[in-house]
Amino acid sequence: MVASGRLAVIGGGNMGEALAKGMMSARYAGADSLIIAEPVEARARYLRETHGLQVVSGAAEAAGQAEKVVFAVKPQALGAVLSSLKGVIGPRHLLISIVAGAPTRRFVEAFGEGTRIVRVMPNTPALIGQGAAGLAAGGGAKAGDLAEARRMLESVGKAVEVPEGLMDAVTGLSGSGPAYVFVFIEALADGGVRAGLPRDQALLLAAQTVLGAARMLLDTGEHPGRLKDMVASPGGTTIAGLHALESGGFRNAVMDAVLAATRRSAELGRGESAV
Repeated sequence: MVASGRLAVIGGGNMGEALAKGMMSARYAGADSLIIAEPVEARARYLRETHGLQVVSGAAEAAGQAEKVVFAVKPQALGAVLSSLKGVIGPRHLLISIVAGAPTRRFVEAFGEGTRIVRVMPNTPALIGQGAAGLAAGGGAKAGDLAEARRMLESVGKAVEVPEGLMDAVTGLSGSGPAYVFVFIEALADGGVRAGLPRDQALLLAAQTVLGAARMLLDTGEHPGRLKDMVASPGGTTIAGLHALESGGFRNAVMDAVLAATRRSAELGRGESAV
């Protein structure tokens, strides 16, 4: 279903581009209903020439032409963006923020108690319609606002509603998760190369293995432990590989990665600068 009204994306970086391209591919929004605010001219030119998008340099110009405003800027830039939009954002606007760590109260403090704000955390596979996102309502956002934000996110993947207190955890898991998986695929392929496979074949086999395993988990609804047990025969090759993973602290490393990213999201929400 095509969304009604114009939609502004403040920030034309990787996530802003992923959402815009994904929404167009899913026919949630057309190029003529999207307007991007991107101050870097080289990046703005890329977005115009690659996707045919309308791109302006200022956030106020973009938001002034839209009913829905998606904030896709770096956490460190959010304060300046909010300041530039005072007097522009009003009751007609539904605000959707994908800014890591930024609580909805920052938008309420900037624009007033009735501000309709939904905080979301998508991830980069939204670019190909396979995103995973969490969302939470804040300020004066009603059920209809949350439903509209969810509809936008589900045009580029899957979405779950969570209490805002869990949004940092969503950031640590699915927001940062694609990078963990890319490292795993690279390592899996490296193992294949070490065992003698050509690089291109090893990378294809590794990526397809991750894709197929994830598809199998989602389609069957089975617990991952049961699917793992199904292919780990006593004394066989798979259990030997699993033993090596456990000996290397694989589970602990993955869980620590999620917790570290969750803590960093909370730090960014408190305005703590990069280390």
